[in-house]
Amino acid sequence: MGIKEIKSSLTGDKYYKVKHKSGLNIYVYEKEDYSGSYAVFGTKYGSINTRFSANDGEIVTVPDGIAHYLEHKLFESEDGDAFAKYAKTGANANAFTSFDKTCYLFSTTDNFKESLEILLDFVQTPYFTDETVAKEQGIIGQEIKMYDDSPDWRVMFNLLECLYHNHPVKIDIAGTVESIAKITPEKLYQCYNTFYNLNNMALCVCGKARLDEVLEVADRLLKPSDDVKITNYFEDEPYEIVKNFAEQNLPVALPMFNIGFKSDGKERTTAAEQASLDVLLAMIFSSVSPLHRKLLDKELINQNFDYEVFEGPGYSSIILGGESRKPEEVYSCIKEYIKELKDKGLSKKDYEICKKAIYGDTMSSLNSISSIGNNLIDSHFTDREFFSYVDAVYNLQFEQVESAFDKFVDYNNSALSVIK
Repeated sequence: MGIKEIKSSLTGDKYYKVKHKSGLNIYVYEKEDYSGSYAVFGTKYGSINTRFSANDGEIVTVPDGIAHYLEHKLFESEDGDAFAKYAKTGANANAFTSFDKTCYLFSTTDNFKESLEILLDFVQTPYFTDETVAKEQGIIGQEIKMYDDSPDWRVMFNLLECLYHNHPVKIDIAGTVESIAKITPEKLYQCYNTFYNLNNMALCVCGKARLDEVLEVADRLLKPSDDVKITNYFEDEPYEIVKNFAEQNLPVALPMFNIGFKSDGKERTTAAEQASLDVLLAMIFSSVSPLHRKLLDKELINQNFDYEVFEGPGYSSIILGGESRKPEEVYSCIKEYIKELKDKGLSKKDYEICKKAIYGDTMSSLNSISSIGNNLIDSHFTDREFFSYVDAVYNLQFEQVESAFDKFVDYNNSALSVIK
């Protein structure tokens, strides 16, 4: 078992990376003066991983929504529910399934070791029967219907259906009522045995917990596992969008919109590209930008306006969201402004302001144990070193932002989704 100390030359912060004898990668970021601890145990397995092979075997296709279903089922075991166990330690526990990962987490000020024992135990102890799987179909079916009626959810997935022809990122994370009806205990065990292999997982701990505490629990509870070579299969995704507009009627106080700019997602962004995009989006869309002021002055948007880089294996887009009585006009103004910037160039003054703001935000995020834990696991699953993003923002050059603008923002390859 090798322990590696990784230190930031900029901040002096450090964390430990351990390749445990079980195959699991463990990260511990000690914060001596903190009263709480945060732990996240995740697998590189999300809703998009529905076609795969293990150890170069046959290609398997499983129902949409099975990763989310599996997340729900793991909390149940023969000896009770994991949430009931956490209630006894006082830990605040949760879990989530995204497009490309599934994570189980808790935060606590007391009884850290007992809570970590619960986490490592239930995630490694699957228990699926015909009866429990059938029972869950009704529960998740209700959840899917709830999402179908959620304006926030629908405006996003309607946009993804505009942007993506074949990539499973356009399919609801929870699947459909029809797809989850095809889930069986055998399929759940097949997915679990493939993706919940410890070599495909990571444990990240941050806060007052100590490395020796974490390793003591890990040595007792982690079950050694043979590495499984996993290959995921996705259909080829064209660069061009499917269509540029989608609209749906749902009960909302104000019309909602999402705007997406699709780019080539064949390669994951580097830390430098990530930093470039974050500064670029702040320059174009943040509250200090001329575009944002113009949209506010014309009463086309309100304070509920946000933006993000949306990327994962095989997909990459920039997504904006907000509320407006005239979403089509917002879309038109944004495209015109981007075209203007493409013609006349970006402002170096705006770049300097936004680079400082992003660097400040990055530094302040190092005071949040949940932010550190979540970013550590993201870094692991994207093969990036955690502090590389801090370095990339600090060392960022204006020319890198210009390059990201050319590469990732194509106003012609964009779409608008509206909920009226």
